[in-house]
Amino acid sequence: MNNILTGLPQLDKFLITPIETMATSEMVALFFLFSGLLRSSLVHSQGLQFGFYDNNCPDAEDIVRSTVEKYYNSDATIAPGLLRLHFHDCFVQGCDGSVLISGASSEKTAPQNFGLRGFEVIDDAKSQLETKCPGVVSCADILALAARDAVDLTGGPSWSVPLGRRDGRISSASDAKALPSPTDPVSVQRQKFADQGLTDRAHTIGQTDCIFVSYRLYNFTATGNADPTISPSALPQLRALCPATATGPGRRVALDLGSPGAFDVSFFKNVRDGGAVMESDQRLWGDAATQATVQSFAGNVRGLFGLRFSYEFPKAMVRMSSIGVKTGNQGEIRRKCSKFN
Repeated sequence: MNNILTGLPQLDKFLITPIETMATSEMVALFFLFSGLLRSSLVHSQGLQFGFYDNNCPDAEDIVRSTVEKYYNSDATIAPGLLRLHFHDCFVQGCDGSVLISGASSEKTAPQNFGLRGFEVIDDAKSQLETKCPGVVSCADILALAARDAVDLTGGPSWSVPLGRRDGRISSASDAKALPSPTDPVSVQRQKFADQGLTDRAHTIGQTDCIFVSYRLYNFTATGNADPTISPSALPQLRALCPATATGPGRRVALDLGSPGAFDVSFFKNVRDGGAVMESDQRLWGDAATQATVQSFAGNVRGLFGLRFSYEFPKAMVRMSSIGVKTGNQGEIRRKCSKFN
């Protein structure tokens, strides 16, 4: 991931700064692989519980699910948007809904958060829940549930979400620097995940704009040639999707060429075989620290590695959604997700 913006005349032309790259492109749906197993003590020590709303709002999970499904049926790209929204929330102030707050200097206004989507889904679910169970279900929990449902709807695994998060009372744009940047070297990316108790990152569903890909295809590092890490078989396909004439923003390409709308292991095969769309993703294969993880999910036995992926990913999401949670008397239960009480 070192210097991935080198040789991007399109970015200079549109005055897009490096830190805006991840946000303004629709390269949403970040997901994280954690090498270690989730210990059950982690969930309990954070004060989260399975079935937290069974007694005081038993329909909570069903309401969130039906809301996400409604928006997904109208626009399937909302699924990666919700997953990315949850990730951005958890990396700043913990999983406390701080990214949902509106305001001139709130977290969502930070350059790192430009292009976040799915706020309307969370607001809709919250409105229904306030009618059904006023003052009970937190916005942070709604976001955690919505991310789970979004993955499930795209064909990915489902999992039980431990609940009981409280909403935070702080939301500051300046705190968003904790988020990984696509321009960070692999070592810096890994350290930012390690700071949260996580390891390794990649994309599996979603899209990006061709202006963030074309430099790899036609003028990598200003040489006039393609990125040498792109395989000869993938290069014609990528050039067809992002022709040299596509010099402006608006033309999109799926991040997973094998199965663009599905949450599966095809992405890892693309990385292994030199077919990753983003340079930052392809560098996962070139870095010794991350290559083993890619290889472990890119095996030739699709069923076996698909099962392993479906087993590992839910554990990873439970762990991520437990970062810095507020429980008990901490924080608040917002009446409206976009503003403090």
